[in-house]
Amino acid sequence: MGIFIQSVEGVFVILGMIIVGYCLARAGWFDEKSSKLIARLVTQIALPCYMLDTIMTDFTTKELKQILPDLKFPVVSMLILFGISVAVARVLQIRKSRRGLFESMFFNSNTVFIGLPINMALFGSKSLPYVLVYYMANTTFFWTLGVYLIKRDGDSTENFNLWTTVKKVFSPPLLGFMVAVILVILHIKLPTFLMSDFKYIGGLTIPLSMFFIGIAIEGAGLRQMKISRYSLGILFGRFLLAPILMSLLVIPSGMPLLMKQVFILQSAMPVMTNAPVVAKLYGADADYAALMVTESTILSLVVIPILMTLIKQ
Repeated sequence: MGIFIQSVEGVFVILGMIIVGYCLARAGWFDEKSSKLIARLVTQIALPCYMLDTIMTDFTTKELKQILPDLKFPVVSMLILFGISVAVARVLQIRKSRRGLFESMFFNSNTVFIGLPINMALFGSKSLPYVLVYYMANTTFFWTLGVYLIKRDGDSTENFNLWTTVKKVFSPPLLGFMVAVILVILHIKLPTFLMSDFKYIGGLTIPLSMFFIGIAIEGAGLRQMKISRYSLGILFGRFLLAPILMSLLVIPSGMPLLMKQVFILQSAMPVMTNAPVVAKLYGADADYAALMVTESTILSLVVIPILMTLIKQ
C-alpha cells in the first residue's frame, strides 16, 4: 500500500501542474501560438539544458557506458509492437484512412512531456539516463516509421523529406544528451556559471511540459471523449500490451532494477503529443489523433500508480 500511495502522490504532483495549465487555458491565457511556443521552449531550450545539467552532475563515465547497450530492449519492443499493431488494426477493422495513424499511436509513447516528469517525480534524477535511452529509440521510430504510417493515411502532397526526418530524430534533447555523455566520458568540466545556467533553464522543463499537456487537453475538449474500437485498440496497446511485452524482455535481463522499472513505465506512457501535428501536416485525421492524446493522457494518471505498485513488488 505504501508503494501505491507514493505513486499516487507522484502522479498528483504532475496532475496539479496539468490542472494549472488546463485552467489557465480555459481562462484564455493561451492560444495556439502560446502552445507551440511552450513546446518549442521545452524541446529546444529547457530540455537540452536539463540533460546537460543532470548527466554532467549526477553520472560517471562507467555508469553511462553500462546503460547505452540496453538501447536494444526498447528497439525490440517497438518492432514487436508495430507488428502486433498491424494485426490489431485488421482485427478491429480500422478503416484505411486511420490505419497508419492507429499503428503509429499503438507503438510510440509520450516519453518526454509525460514520461520524463513522471519518472522524475517517482524515481528522481537517477532515472534520467534510462528515460533518455528509451527516448532515443522512441523518437527515432516515431520520426521515421511512425511519420511514414501517418503520411500514408493522408491526402497531402507534402513529400516525406529525409533531411527533415534526420533533423527531427537528432532533436535538441537528443543532441543535449549526446553532448553531455561525450563531455562526461572525456572528463571535461564546464565553467560553474554555465552549469548554473543549465540548471536554472533546465528547471523549466517539467512545469512547462505539464502546462503544455493541460493546454492540449483543454483544446481537445473533454466532452469529445468516447469509447470506440478506435480508442480501445490504442488504449489496449499503450497500457496493457506494451508494459507486458517490455516486462517479458527486461525482467530476465541483468540490467539494474531501476532501469527495468523505467523502461516498463516508459513503454506504458500515453500517445505522442506530436501525432496530431504530423497528422494535420499530411492531411490525416488530426482530430482522432488529438482525441487519443487526450484520452490516453487522462487515463495514464490512473494506470501509472497501478503499474508502479506492480513493478515495485
